[in-house]
Amino acid sequence: MTRRSESAARTFEALPPAKGSRAPFAESWWGREWLRSLEESSLDSGRLSRGRTYARGGAVGPVSVAPGSVGAPVHGSRRTPYRSTVRVEQLTDRQWDQLLDMIAERAANIAALLDGEMPAGLADDAAAAGVPLLPGPQDLDPECSCPDWGYPCKHAAALCYQVARLLDRDPFVLLLLRGRGERELMDELGRRNTARASAEAAASATTTGAGPAVAPARPGDPAGPAFAFRTALPPLPGPPPLPDRPGRRPALVDSAVPEPGLDPAALELLAADTATRAHHLLSGALGARHAGTVPPAPLTEWQDAVRLAATHATLDVFARIASNCGRTPGELAAATRAWRHGGAASLDVLESPWNPPALRLERAREALRADWADGTPPRLRAWRNRWTVEGRDAQLRLGRDGLWYPYTKDEGTWWPAGPPDADPAVVLTALLAT
Repeated sequence: MTRRSESAARTFEALPPAKGSRAPFAESWWGREWLRSLEESSLDSGRLSRGRTYARGGAVGPVSVAPGSVGAPVHGSRRTPYRSTVRVEQLTDRQWDQLLDMIAERAANIAALLDGEMPAGLADDAAAAGVPLLPGPQDLDPECSCPDWGYPCKHAAALCYQVARLLDRDPFVLLLLRGRGERELMDELGRRNTARASAEAAASATTTGAGPAVAPARPGDPAGPAFAFRTALPPLPGPPPLPDRPGRRPALVDSAVPEPGLDPAALELLAADTATRAHHLLSGALGARHAGTVPPAPLTEWQDAVRLAATHATLDVFARIASNCGRTPGELAAATRAWRHGGAASLDVLESPWNPPALRLERAREALRADWADGTPPRLRAWRNRWTVEGRDAQLRLGRDGLWYPYTKDEGTWWPAGPPDADPAVVLTALLAT
């Protein structure tokens, strides 16, 4: 029996406390089946009750789901959380073949899964064929680092109740526990659908004595039938050319009387910003280094406000953002300047001091001494990730990205003073030359 790799593992953020003490943990039938297996296997209803209380109160941390197991830190009576795990038997490769055939037999099964539903008929058919899609009372194997020998202990019970909430949201969690992740499953189902369509087309051609029928696709044809009648698909078209510049913003101000509550100037700004970001993303996608890159992390509300102020540098935009962002105009001005020098990483350097590893700082000092013209760089006063030049209103700050950022002081406030560099000597030389 082949086990799948851990690459399909997923981690879900800690869920907020559940509202109400009597609200069910699972609304879906498959989530309720999961809880039924837990409650029928328990040897102590009191521990289940405590587990429900823990789960409702938000004691379960981020939940990590991998083939055959689910785990999370669970806060109990001590300061540090316990580590609770529940193991579930994975399906064999033969069982997966049977299950995938059952799913691929009906397009409605795939549609239901993508819509966040587990088809009841699929689970029944799988069980009849000896494929235990849903765990039974003896299939859950809880473990916990706490000293409680209960089966399960209240911490593992809390984890199980929290998993029921995850199952409600995403049935692929159950399939991952059984051994395979969503991407792998959808790729395999796509291959099986293609093979099925090819076999049906070949059988039809053999019966009629004609070649495979390829119906020309017409505008408005549903995608399913259009693909089902094709044994070979044409290659994808090439990527579109990159426009020289983003599209022009719409002219909404003074074009008509706006509806109550609408701000035409703000809509113009958002449309222009969308065009700018789309042009930037397309430029990156068409670049040679795009393959294998990871999408950037989503911005917080504050980061996005700073980005807007830095990208659309007008007094009107700055005033609008300053009046609604909850920061002073001076703070927004410093943040905007930082963003222009390095985006979110530079903004983090401005606002969040941190403690770099001592070895990294010592190596940076050695590099600074080695690269300085006369071997004696200016005296620096160190505090966390910041080096301040003694006797000068100049400072270097080390970012979490490994780059050094220059700062100067003006009227008691430190301001970003230029682009960063990996070499502190380069940054300090440019900073002291200004």
